[in-house]
Amino acid sequence: MPGGHRRAPGTRNLALASCSPQKMCSWMLSCCLALQHLAVQASLLCIFHLLLLPTLPEESPHAQATSELLARSLFACGISMVLQTTLGSRLPLVHIPSFEYLVPAMVLSSHLSLGASTDRNGTAVASTCPTPHCADAGSRAASLQEVSGAVLVSGLVQLALGMSGVCGWAAQRCGPMVLAPSFSIIGLSAYKEAAFFCCTNWAVALLLMFLAVTFSQHLGSCRLPFCAWLQTRGGSAEPSVPTLRTFSVLLPFACVCIVCAILSRLHVSWESLDLVIAQLSWANSTIRAPWFHIPYAGEWGWPLLTPRALAVGIVMAVGCSMNSVGCYMLCGRLLRAPQLPPHACNRGLCTEGLGSLLAGLLGAPGGTAASIANACAAGLTQAGSRFPVQVSALACVVLGMSPRLAGLLTRIPLAVHGGVLCVTYAVAVGTGISYFQYADIDSGRNIFIVGFTMFMALLVPRWFSTAPAHLPTGWVSLDLLFLSLLTVPVVLTGFLSFFLENTVSGTLEERGLLSDPALWKAGVGAHRPCGEKGEARQVYGLPAVLRRLLPSSCKAFPCCFLCPGSEEEEEEGEEGGSRAPEEGTTAPGEGMHLLPKPGSGELQLARSEMELSTWHTVT
Repeated sequence: MPGGHRRAPGTRNLALASCSPQKMCSWMLSCCLALQHLAVQASLLCIFHLLLLPTLPEESPHAQATSELLARSLFACGISMVLQTTLGSRLPLVHIPSFEYLVPAMVLSSHLSLGASTDRNGTAVASTCPTPHCADAGSRAASLQEVSGAVLVSGLVQLALGMSGVCGWAAQRCGPMVLAPSFSIIGLSAYKEAAFFCCTNWAVALLLMFLAVTFSQHLGSCRLPFCAWLQTRGGSAEPSVPTLRTFSVLLPFACVCIVCAILSRLHVSWESLDLVIAQLSWANSTIRAPWFHIPYAGEWGWPLLTPRALAVGIVMAVGCSMNSVGCYMLCGRLLRAPQLPPHACNRGLCTEGLGSLLAGLLGAPGGTAASIANACAAGLTQAGSRFPVQVSALACVVLGMSPRLAGLLTRIPLAVHGGVLCVTYAVAVGTGISYFQYADIDSGRNIFIVGFTMFMALLVPRWFSTAPAHLPTGWVSLDLLFLSLLTVPVVLTGFLSFFLENTVSGTLEERGLLSDPALWKAGVGAHRPCGEKGEARQVYGLPAVLRRLLPSSCKAFPCCFLCPGSEEEEEEGEEGGSRAPEEGTTAPGEGMHLLPKPGSGELQLARSEMELSTWHTVT
């Protein structure tokens, strides 16, 4: 199906085709949106390394610099993002080492450091050695190699889950009573980390949150007159972009960083002393980093595939797979995309598995997973496109080949990281709560499922954080498996809600399964035309050139779960042969639109005239 609906005569196009090749501003706007993605991604990457690296043994004078680890993670994430937007789910998703990688990695590294149990940063894991050097802790390089081995195992397991079609099958059986608590816990599980970083300076964090809320909500419809982009052909001007809403994450991020830089220049003390010392020691380690260095596999030694790494890697794969499937659905709902087909979900998971394999071979301490924070930022700004994500992926690859430039990310104030977590993960919590409207929330069955799953997902990790030695099975690998599995809130919520929803008896109306799945899996009530399957192919389908090059053998096992079924292809062929180009439509792979603000008068006008396109992307 073409990338848009027929417009009524005389109506103006309310959606800006910002990344169309015919726009002079396309690269400028795409680069700004890519910079916004990169800012959120940089905060999450810094959070991951700031929380993980202290659990490793003390760094030796010739150990790997922090900036080099950060550069390798950026390089792997950039490659994975390119694969995701071209061959995977094709959603505009940014990849990071998520918290589902962080918790098991900290459990493994803390075990290697022979540390005692604490909850220093609020994450439910074991802590580091109480002394700078433990007698049997081993070297930092060996610990990193074993963590990289776990990341490598997680990539293999993710590939197996994607190729077998398990995740696509499970995604089709997740109703509102599974998605609601899962999204809510995904957001709530980050509140301790957010508080930990915000406490360096609450004024800075609150300033970022205040600006983000003001720009995205109170001034969301504000259009600046100098942001009317001119076409290269014809010289006509498009309506100005709702600039403050579109960049409601980037502008506060930049403003707060500038304020902090000015305060530091004036020698004004504004951060907590102990965390400042930790950040300075971390940032100063980037001075020795080279300006240009291409990472390659085995440079720091090959990953160690021990039984401990195998156990932790399996948990990483399970947790990240649940997180990624939820992120696909979250991104689709926030951007009003059509319902996610199983083959797109399976392909997306395979691309993340390939990214994790690359990260493990490069020696990175974390794999690649879809970023909930970036998906929530895209929903907050209502700017969804593949092209800025691909530009951001290119920037990640460039930073990954320059450890000195990647080290500049360590200069971001810690309070900014906390503010970014608060703004983005709050959207995930709200999205989860919104799913309750499709089910009978007054039902005793549903009340129990929601309350029990969310309570246990917060209780069990807290209990293991205070007493991690309560699972002595006699086998260290099995201890690490259970400890890692039961300290990841997403795993607990996903398993309990899926199990209870599909085993506890309840009517279809009670479970919210009588409503249109397109409403609660993707849309927000927008009008759905009869060609919804065609729109799904436009969003999630592989590029036309690639489909023509694929051999018929790709439809056989095990690749059959990565391609659409024969019925869908037949429908696509029939529609393609009988449909003539329409006025007001865009060419395939060309129509990316910034979505009007939900609930605004523009959105109502667009719906009434069937003008608003569901969601379009560029290749």
